[in-house]
Amino acid sequence: MRYPKRFMKAEGFTPAELRLLRRLDTPFKVQSFLDREIAYNQEADGDTCLSPRRVLRERVAQCIEGALFAAAALRVNGREPLVLDMEAVRDSDHVIAVYKHRGHWGSVGQSNYAGLRCREPVYRTLRELAMSYFEHYFNPYREKTLRSFSRPVNLKRFDRIGWMTSEDDLWEIPEYLLGISHTPMLTPAQARSLNLMDDRLYAANCVGTLDTSKNWARNRWDRAAR
Repeated sequence: MRYPKRFMKAEGFTPAELRLLRRLDTPFKVQSFLDREIAYNQEADGDTCLSPRRVLRERVAQCIEGALFAAAALRVNGREPLVLDMEAVRDSDHVIAVYKHRGHWGSVGQSNYAGLRCREPVYRTLRELAMSYFEHYFNPYREKTLRSFSRPVNLKRFDRIGWMTSEDDLWEIPEYLLGISHTPMLTPAQARSLNLMDDRLYAANCVGTLDTSKNWARNRWDRAAR
């Protein structure tokens, strides 16, 4: 078998699901699938945390659902299923799938905002990767809100709940991400001196966004702003 690692953790998926996931054999292909085939989940019927199987079936995902899907696709193709949480103030958290290529970090992500999706694997550290999101991370008041990032979490720890194919919402995963330590990105003085986002960058990041304003005022994990 040419690529044995691709088949190490595929149980639970149907043959058709596996065929699709195995075609997404690079992070770029995973991101392209999210961008072109998966609509942004507006959670019209209430908050969700869909498994990768349900994302495939329902063809919708918000940020953490997109990150879980990306991690599962990367895993089927031989990479570790890693996610990273970025924590904000007066705003929602954002979760991305992360991976290493030739010693550098990259990411795959789903977002309602253009600047919060993927990053090429050119960042030497996780801090560099997280900081690349800073200028694009804002709330409806145009405040720059990103403040900290977590360590990468290997989703193998959730294999016992069948996270890749579960028909239940996966609330245990975001609850875990909320509870782990996060590394601050700014000093208090830096945070106090931040300017509002300028008009051009704001407009560029809002290209293609859906109106989720009715959801924004919920708590950190219930909001659908990202």
